[in-house]
This record gives sequence, C-alpha cells and structure tokens, in this order.
Amino acid sequence: MKPIHDPNSFRALKNIQIDILKKVGTNFTGSSPPDVFVGEYNYPNVFAGILAPIKTSNEEVFDSPEQWFQKRLSVYEILIERGRMIYPRFVQQVKSQNGKLISLMQEVSMANKSTDINFDLIKKPTINLKLDNMHAPVFNPAKLRTAKLESNPSITKRVEYIVGDHHLKAGDSIIDLYQHKLPVTNIIKLLSAGTLGIATQRRLVPTKWAITATDNIISESMIEQLKYFPWINNIELYHDAYLGNDYRIILLPRQWSFEVIEAKYNQEYSKIQFWQDYESHEGRTTYASSVVGGYYAARVAVAEHLIKRKRQASVLIMRQIKGYDTPCGVWVLRELTRNALSMNPEKCISQDDAFKKAQEGLALPITLFKERSKLLKDIKSQKTLAEY
Repeated sequence: MKPIHDPNSFRALKNIQIDILKKVGTNFTGSSPPDVFVGEYNYPNVFAGILAPIKTSNEEVFDSPEQWFQKRLSVYEILIERGRMIYPRFVQQVKSQNGKLISLMQEVSMANKSTDINFDLIKKPTINLKLDNMHAPVFNPAKLRTAKLESNPSITKRVEYIVGDHHLKAGDSIIDLYQHKLPVTNIIKLLSAGTLGIATQRRLVPTKWAITATDNIISESMIEQLKYFPWINNIELYHDAYLGNDYRIILLPRQWSFEVIEAKYNQEYSKIQFWQDYESHEGRTTYASSVVGGYYAARVAVAEHLIKRKRQASVLIMRQIKGYDTPCGVWVLRELTRNALSMNPEKCISQDDAFKKAQEGLALPITLFKERSKLLKDIKSQKTLAEY
C-alpha cells in the first residue's frame, strides 16, 4: 500500500486518470455501482448525476464503503477505485422532479445491484477531484447530454414500496428503510436523489447534507428508545484505528449522554487543533457545528450498539488524527466506530483505569481529552440516585 502523501502515489493516480480518459469518448457504457451524487454549489440549481466506471467486472467495489473498510483499503487504494469512475452530470433545480435525466438518476439510486447505462456526453470528462470530509471522493466530471438504461435495475420490494408512498414523510421513510436492513449508504442515495417524502415536498438533497440528515434521523430514533433501557454494568473501553484515525470509546454506566472530542496530532501541544460536540440526556437542539458530520456518523454506530444490547450509557469518543490528510468521507468514522464496538471491551474498575488503558498506543496525552470533556464535568457535578 502506498501512502497518499508520497509524490509517486499522486503521480500514479494521475496516470491512471489520464489512461482512463483516453479510453472515454463522448459516448460510453458504464455500469453504475449504483451511485448518484448531488453537489451543493449554486444551490438550488445544483449539479446532479450518476457515477459510473467504464464497464468492468468489479463494479461493486467502487461505491461500497462497507467493503472498503472490511478490506481495510488505504487512502491511495480508495482513490484508485474512485478514480476509475466518470461523473456524468447535469444542472437541476432541486424542487423539480421533471425530466428524463432526473428520472433515470432516481431509478439508479433505487437499485441494489449494478445497472448498465449508456451515457452521451456533451464533452469528454476532465481530470478533476472533489474531496470532502463528508462524502467519498468524486472524480472526472463531464457534462451529460442524455443517458439511457441498458438493463432493468434490480430494486428491492421495500424500497419500491417506500418510494411509491407519496404520503410518508422523509424521516419516517428513512427509519422504515433502516429497520428493514437497508444500508445507511443506500438510504443516503435515495434521500439525495429526491425519492423520499411527501410528494409535494420531494426535492434533490446535496449528498453532503443527505449524509448528515440520514445519520441524524436514524440515531435520534434509536436514542429515544434506548433511554428506557437499564444502564450498562461496568465501565467499558473500546478502540480501533483506520487511515490515521485512532478511536478510544469509553462507555460509562449512566443515563444516555454523548460526546465526541477530536484532536489533530501536533508535537507542539499549543498548536493542536480540537473539535468537540456534546449532548446531555435531553439531546441536542442545534447542529454539531464543530465535529459536524463525524458526530452523527459515530452516534449512529453507538446507538446501534446500545439498542442491540438493550442498554444505555454515557459515551465519550476520543479521536486522534495523525496522518489522515486526504479526507474520504464520514463513512470512515461510522464504520470505524461500528467495528470498535463489535469487539470485546476492556472492563475498567474506574474512570482513571479507563483513561490509563486508553492512553496505550496514543501519541497524544489522554489528559488533553479528559480535561476538555463536558460529559465528564457533568458527571462530576451531578449525583445519581445510586450515589445517595
């Protein structure tokens, strides 16, 4: 695996881009993973389109964050996979549901398997890369003239039913699909493509916004349930690392509360960047504007874990960022949290014991996180009934 900061990696990536674009004319057939992408620039008249590689036998890898994590792909390998995709796009007013291109994009967003599509482009794709902390990398945009399906998309009955229900609110649709085991990444595509919600309220949602909205709606629904569960019995510590993101997750036997503290490594402690958001048992009333999308992505994974156990806890997530300089999207944090919580926890006899164990393997002093924690300050100032 090549580190992405290696100049040779960038050179190899660019060479792959050049080689791909040599093979693509203004007309090509691609097999969508399926994936759609809606930008936020110039909202409400946004770029929308379908991401598709030139026909290949390995389509499912191009847009499966769950598989990327399972395979533990490097940043370089993820960029290589995404770099083989073309992004034929068009301009669409977000409230408009009219037009052949928007209809086709919505069909693709509903598909659960790769779908063959013929694209007729106005111009050949350009070498371009859009990186963002929220979504997976997007390469090779091209102005789309027309497109048509060359095979019928495979759509699950539940997705077909929910998309066909024009009286169901978008939030209820998201929760229903999640409860029917549709992956979060697939639900995000449906919301982004404007296929969910009451008919008169449906609209395209920039992918960046759809990710946070989906994570927020799903996790809020689960949190309201888990608040009625008994507490966990012991202090638990979980940890995992991926792509320069090192997580330490402490679960405390108390009522639900949740905090994420992120720190970007720097040898000079005075120059360390911190991001931090917190919610008490009553929940949030404002957007997590510091940690932003990573807050909600991790919260989904934590809520899933507690729902499965039928327990509640106060949860502190500490993230050390070291060497993660090319963002790949918040799916990294969602899958990393899920995987950490799937492992057997370290049982701790006290908070001090938990932080001592959490320090192992971290470059930054764990006290930097501990001293900033609002969750720990609230716990210190509030007694429980058990303590009287």
